[in-house]
Amino acid sequence: MDIFSTITSILLALSTLLSSLFGIGGGSQSPENKKVYDNVILFIGDGMGLNHIEAAQTQYGIDVCLDEFPVRGQSKTDNYWGTTTDSAAGGTALATGIRTTNGYIGRSIDDPAGAFSEPMNLTELAISIGKAAGVVTTDATTGATPGAFSAHALDRSYNKEISKDQLSSELTLIWGAKEGYVTEKMVTDNGFKYVDSVADIESLKEGERSFGQFNWDDFANVTNPETTPTIAKMTEEAIDILDDDEDGFFLMVEGAHIDKYSHSKDLDNAVKQLDEFNKAIEYALDYAAKDGSTLIVVTADHETGKVTYDETTGTYRCTSGSHSDTNVGLFVSDRHAGFSSGLAIENRQVAIKIAYCLGAPEGSFPGKI
Repeated sequence: MDIFSTITSILLALSTLLSSLFGIGGGSQSPENKKVYDNVILFIGDGMGLNHIEAAQTQYGIDVCLDEFPVRGQSKTDNYWGTTTDSAAGGTALATGIRTTNGYIGRSIDDPAGAFSEPMNLTELAISIGKAAGVVTTDATTGATPGAFSAHALDRSYNKEISKDQLSSELTLIWGAKEGYVTEKMVTDNGFKYVDSVADIESLKEGERSFGQFNWDDFANVTNPETTPTIAKMTEEAIDILDDDEDGFFLMVEGAHIDKYSHSKDLDNAVKQLDEFNKAIEYALDYAAKDGSTLIVVTADHETGKVTYDETTGTYRCTSGSHSDTNVGLFVSDRHAGFSSGLAIENRQVAIKIAYCLGAPEGSFPGKI
């Protein structure tokens, strides 16, 4: 175990001990002890483990802004069965406040076909209480994480079902890589504007809903030309659009290719993607500082690559091409949001705490639709 992981484990153990002895820093959040924010922005670094972050800082010299967050804890990523999650189950937990089985998109264990009800996700919750909602990703729009925040499907591979749910939703925007099934006519017929360039999103008018289909290779290779927005640019423009709603907004932003390069054991490019993700978070932090009622939460759905410090070489490397069951980081921009430093909480609790921060009525989340 490297020194960073050792120190983190010691701090978590001490925090848990203090909590049990003196009631300090409890990980739960009730409507009585939380603050309500106009806006909440949730950043999900797909596959981004704590050692990805440590490697970016110490090995690649990147100034990762997560150190600026006043609340720093961890999220437990296991699925419903207590085994290593995939992005579908991990995303569903972060979106709905329930744990489920791998492959499910916004579906519960007790009703996998959605015959009677489906778990409400955070975008649906935000819309139900009058806020605007958006989903931004560098994955395809039907990817597991954006799907969990915008659709309900029995399997993450059901691209048509996921796309249909997204097109029939009340989202203000959903932007990501071109999916292949969605056409401009389908988008227009469902009340969205089709956007596929920087110029398109910059020209969106107040109240205009949009469905983004951008170039996958530009996202994957960080070769974004003038036509394809970076994740930081999408975050900037999405905030500018959602901010027009006087009741506030919820926005989920996913950096998808940290995971994809970690699957290939390519830490160099995974960290390059983390750097791009970091730029998006930095923009949101600046916005939150000026706005005064915006909460920023950063976490991951799981860790990929089992990034490990090699004492022989003095460097970090991916030791696996799969997901691992290690805890991931959880970073929160305000001490009054009901999250606590030094604690490891279940991933589903992240969604529940965010729901209360958005102003969800007591006992309403997790909820069903």
